[in-house]
Parts: sequence; structure tokens; C-alpha cells
Amino acid sequence: MDDVFKALADPTRRSLLDELFKEDGQTLSALEERLPMTRFGVMKHLKLLEEAGLVVTRRRGREKLHFLNPVPIRLVHDRWVSKYTESWVAALSDLKRTLEDKTMKKVFEIYIKTTPVLLWKAITDTEMRRKWNFGAVVKSDWTPGSRYEGFGGESLIFEGENLEVDPPRRLVQSFRALWGEDVKSEGTSRVTLEIEPIGDSCLLKVTHDQLREGANDQLFGGWPMVLSGIKTLLETGEILTTPGSLRWLQSSEPAALKS
Repeated sequence: MDDVFKALADPTRRSLLDELFKEDGQTLSALEERLPMTRFGVMKHLKLLEEAGLVVTRRRGREKLHFLNPVPIRLVHDRWVSKYTESWVAALSDLKRTLEDKTMKKVFEIYIKTTPVLLWKAITDTEMRRKWNFGAVVKSDWTPGSRYEGFGGESLIFEGENLEVDPPRRLVQSFRALWGEDVKSEGTSRVTLEIEPIGDSCLLKVTHDQLREGANDQLFGGWPMVLSGIKTLLETGEILTTPGSLRWLQSSEPAALKS
């Protein structure tokens, strides 16, 4: 136990364990590239981890591969975290991660007098979608793991991956904005669209999360206009003349949008 605690006390050695957790079976050279220190320094830290039993090595030809051995850590866990306290420790750990998570989540809801099937079609059909999504042409085959792309004229303005596709109830997508350098730097976030039938209507709930704390509001500020646009289209057949839709109508193809 003393060797395990001694090994875990150093942040560099914990970083080495993290690297092996991400990709097990790495050579000394590979690990050296991941840390800002000399080859000798990495060797010294690996030796202490091996002595503690936290890292084991195997030969592959002339290479020496390093593997994470989680058993000593599990023994520490079993000694001090009993079956009676484990649920509390897990809950407190989850709470700590939640409080320290420096991301934002935005939630939007709207009721639309339509059916789940028609609402799903409005979300995934290219022609219907560009009538409420500021004229953007969204292309995808809408299968789990597939890509989707949104074009404004000839320019790619957003893209992502369809993470979950459960028609006509739930669509989860990664989202990356590309329409300007200020939003490109924000990286990838996540959008979840959930459809719940209520009487003769549907509740459409949009959750935009995994946003950087203080993220550019262009990423999520347009959702109220977008949702108002889809409601107007499905309930009246008209295009909602919001500032965003007007801008796209003027710069895209008005005739096609109104057809």
C-alpha cells in the first residue's frame, strides 16, 4: 500500500497512468512524447509505477510495452470504501464533477399542433427544414453514426454527427458551427431534440449542451426563432418572417423557399 500511495502522490506519475488508460500498451518513446520531460525522467517514473504494481511490462520483439494494472487501485478502493458507503461516495463524486463542470446547457421548449411523424419530417426533410432553419440546406441520411451538413448557399455553415436517431421521438447530434471564425473556435457541442405527443399536439424540447461556459451566444441564441419558425410552418404552412429567415430569403433562392 505504501508503494501505491507513494506512486500516486506525484502528478506526473498520475499523468502516465492517465495516458495508459487512454491507450494501453505504449512504448517508452510514445510516452516520452506525451510528457514535457526527458526520456530518463519518464523511465524513472515508470520504474516507480512498476515497483508499485500499477504498471506491468511485456516484450514485443525489441520493444518494451507498458500496460496499466488497476488491481492495486481497486484494492485501495475495497479497503477504504465499503459496500455500505460506496453509493454515497459515488454520489458525492458525481456531485463534485457536476459542480466543477465548466460547461453550459440551454433548454428550449415549444408546443406545436401537429403529429410526431410530421414534426420529425420537418426536422429531417431537406425542403421542409430550409423553410424554418434560416434557409439552410441540411443533408444527411439520418442514420446513427452518420454525418449531417448544413449549407448556406455554397458555404458549409454547420456540421456534425447523428449520435442517436430514434424516429419520431429523439434525435441527438454533435454540432459544430462554421459560419464565422468567432464560432469555429467554440468547437463541438451537442443538440438533443425530443418529441413528446400531448393530445393533438407535440412538445418539442431542444437541449443544447456541452457548450463552453461563456460560449458565443450565436451558437444557441437563434433557437427561439428557429422553433417559432417550425411551429408557424407546421400550423399555418407559412414561413415565419423573423430577422434570420428574412436574411436568408434575401440571400438565397426565394422562389425555391416559397414553393
